[in-house]
Amino acid sequence: MLRQITILLCFVLVSNLLALDSSKTIINIMAVGDIMMGTDFPNDRLPENNGKALFKDVKGILSSADITIGNLEGVFIDGGEPRKQCRDTSICYIFRTPTSYVSNLVECGFDFVSIANNHANDFGKAGVESTKKTLEENGIQHSGRIGDIAVKEVNRLKIGFIAFATSPGCYSLLHYKTAAREIKSLKKTVDIAIVSFHGGAEGMDALHVADSLEITYGEKRGNVIRFSKNAIEAGADLVIGHGPHVPRAIELYKNKLIAYSLGNFCTYEGFSLDQAKGLAPILNVNIDSNGNFVDGKIISAKQVRPYGPLLDPQKRVYKLMKQLTEEDIQNNQLDFQTNGSFTKK
Repeated sequence: MLRQITILLCFVLVSNLLALDSSKTIINIMAVGDIMMGTDFPNDRLPENNGKALFKDVKGILSSADITIGNLEGVFIDGGEPRKQCRDTSICYIFRTPTSYVSNLVECGFDFVSIANNHANDFGKAGVESTKKTLEENGIQHSGRIGDIAVKEVNRLKIGFIAFATSPGCYSLLHYKTAAREIKSLKKTVDIAIVSFHGGAEGMDALHVADSLEITYGEKRGNVIRFSKNAIEAGADLVIGHGPHVPRAIELYKNKLIAYSLGNFCTYEGFSLDQAKGLAPILNVNIDSNGNFVDGKIISAKQVRPYGPLLDPQKRVYKLMKQLTEEDIQNNQLDFQTNGSFTKK
């Protein structure tokens, strides 16, 4: 009898210790913006050696995280004809990356990739299916097409990832109530819910984020502030934005972090890298097992062609995102340090 009581007490003690450890679990997440490692359509604009050198300067940083996330602009497909046509073949915004280039994402440790954007359909259904298959065969999960949600277990916690955009076939960020239902549904099945979105206006005129509908090229690109806060109220623990091709402010809302745009990260050809469009932030965020923000850091990189993102000792993108946060976010709850770190005030 005494032995049974002792075993029971030990079981209770161990269970309590595991519960205590779980409550103190920290998940480290690295997130970046748009990735397009070169295209062979309509002309060959691919880097040498399958782009092996593109991430050389940042590979160790990206692969060190529990979860690494990026947005894939374009498709992974070998050959095939585009669904849309170029108006000007000298400036063609249709991207076809050979499937072999996925190895670069594998080496950087990418876990989740968004395929919710305006280039995911460049090669129609064949391009979408080839991209999904290529990622899956290489252990990278994806989200963006309707019904496509990624889940991974880290430190005994289930991490879910769902990506939204304004493009056909994607989870839509324009329909806030529908988006909220999808996020609530995901949150019921996971411990941590990460939401990605591709939205907002584009270019240097889009550096500042505002609580209003943004329009580019006559297209509605969403109210990203409303979408992001709506997502958190529906259960999201972290919201990561991209699409404007420039970095934007970050915000702490209900103890959850929002990055309104991480800009361009590795866009080898076909994208302008002038001014802030060439800045390539790496968002490094720690959250606890309840999804609450612990602390973070903006690791500054800058794209320099023909290379990929190179670490920037001048910390230009950190300084810019700090400035934008202080200018654009009312009642800003983040305190920035000179080394690129930020904490809750």
